[in-house]
Amino acid sequence: MFDIAYALGQGGAGGEGAGGFAGFIPLILMFVIFYFLLIRPQQKKSKDHRTMIGNLKKGDRIITSGGLHGRITGMDETTLTVEIADKVRVKVARGNVSGLSQPAAQSQPDKK
Repeated sequence: MFDIAYALGQGGAGGEGAGGFAGFIPLILMFVIFYFLLIRPQQKKSKDHRTMIGNLKKGDRIITSGGLHGRITGMDETTLTVEIADKVRVKVARGNVSGLSQPAAQSQPDKK
């Protein structure tokens, strides 16, 4: 009975000095991994999106986050007027532009 009590009592006495910092090393490694795999790519994507929205101009063909394809016919500081068909124009918030679309003739090369 005494052997078990002595064995349990002496387990932590060997490495208490490095135990405090060594416990934080896995947490630091997890944060570094999360930063490079999740946080940094998301920040880069967000920065590229803001740059793309800032560089929009009349005549650009865009795709909205709702899936509408159209051409910019008017611009305001917060909204865009997009023509989605002949004489059909809608106003879209700048933040809802998901990307620029390329005309079909430019995206696929001619096959002869």
